[in-house]
Amino acid sequence: MATETQPQDTQHLFDLIRDIKFAMLTTVDDDGSLRARPMASKQAEEFDGVLWFFTHASSHKTAEVERTHQVNVTFSNPDKHSYVSVSGNAELSRDKAKIDELWTPLNKAWFPNGKDDPDLALLKVTVAKAEFWDSPSSKMVQVFGMAKAAVSGDYSNLGESRKINFA
Repeated sequence: MATETQPQDTQHLFDLIRDIKFAMLTTVDDDGSLRARPMASKQAEEFDGVLWFFTHASSHKTAEVERTHQVNVTFSNPDKHSYVSVSGNAELSRDKAKIDELWTPLNKAWFPNGKDDPDLALLKVTVAKAEFWDSPSSKMVQVFGMAKAAVSGDYSNLGESRKINFA
């Protein structure tokens, strides 16, 4: 697995997560344990190393992030056999321009008062590291690849895994 960051790796990472509607955000709870919850994912049109999530400023996760900035975000697309794990630092943002950019009518489900909801905020996750696993999408290709690997010892066709450092 490569650890050097290449522009194509960053783009591939973004291509994998761009259309995934929900991610799991893991924070550190009050007692030091890890706590994960689903978050609706709506990303900017271009990836600049930052992930964005709408949140309630008064939520427990916001308090956790203010205490311990390190978070993990995982994305999963089983239909395409792709998985992404992202580590980074999170902070609360009330950037109105970014809220306007990312807002969709679906956000009203969580924020009935719309973009003017006083509790509306963004969780800004600045990515430090990421790892992705991307396998061939066809079940037949996967089964054939596993059988071939078992016989030949060549696991190169089972998919791609790459570590990316942003820092």
